[in-house]
Amino acid sequence: MKLITAIIKPYRLDPVKTALQEMGVHGLTVTEASGYGRQRGHTEVYRGAEYQVDLVPKVRIEIVVEDADSDAVIETIVKAAQTGKIGDGKVWALPVEAVVRVRTGERGPDAL
Repeated sequence: MKLITAIIKPYRLDPVKTALQEMGVHGLTVTEASGYGRQRGHTEVYRGAEYQVDLVPKVRIEIVVEDADSDAVIETIVKAAQTGKIGDGKVWALPVEAVVRVRTGERGPDAL
């Protein structure tokens, strides 16, 4: 099993969720996040004063999937989140050793 984590722009969340639902992903976790990458934030002007925005708002999505599905899920997220502009985000996968469904005690793939 793999834990797929994606950091994307907040307004791309709905297209990503829709694309994942269409491919049969049953559950995901979404968390509000903030940070920066190579762009190191940006400057904005408010009431004539310029100020630096160091941390850009982002959304973090986490999904646990079977190993065989991980590449397809990653590709789906990338296609749905991509705008072609700086700050589109990142997606990565990590191995998962154990999963337990708390309600039933099911373990492994049955817990997904």
